[in-house]
Amino acid sequence: MTQDQFAVLMTPVAEFIAGKPIDRTLADALNLRFPGDGDEMRAVETACHAAIKAGWMCSQGDGGRRFGRVIAPTPATHDLSVDVVDLTEIVGPLHRHPDGEVCLVMPVDETARFDGKGRGWCVYGPASAHRPTVKGGRALVLYLLPGGKIEFVE
Repeated sequence: MTQDQFAVLMTPVAEFIAGKPIDRTLADALNLRFPGDGDEMRAVETACHAAIKAGWMCSQGDGGRRFGRVIAPTPATHDLSVDVVDLTEIVGPLHRHPDGEVCLVMPVDETARFDGKGRGWCVYGPASAHRPTVKGGRALVLYLLPGGKIEFVE
């Protein structure tokens, strides 16, 4: 799995999100169109594990928090960046989403929850903030950011 191949996997998702408000309705629509346990998102999850093993994904950080930007925001991605974090039993740093954040939760341990949510999509609206928290094991979280914007508060 290369970064270019991964970008191709993410193209339908970026196209689906393009032009839509970043809100709860989007989360519902993504969960219907791209269910977390469906073939398309299982392919994304498998690709994430392969890329982590290859060393080009989640190459920063240590211990229970590894992360990295995979795709920069460009016109081809409808101005969405794609980042992936690998989190185990952690409360991460407080950060803000100026234009929102669209997350795909992929539990490695089926009991793992990201901010209380299991497998599938969750959306944080513009100007929202949180401490990304994983309890119950390990999870990968893929997130898309409009304009690649994220502000770490601490």
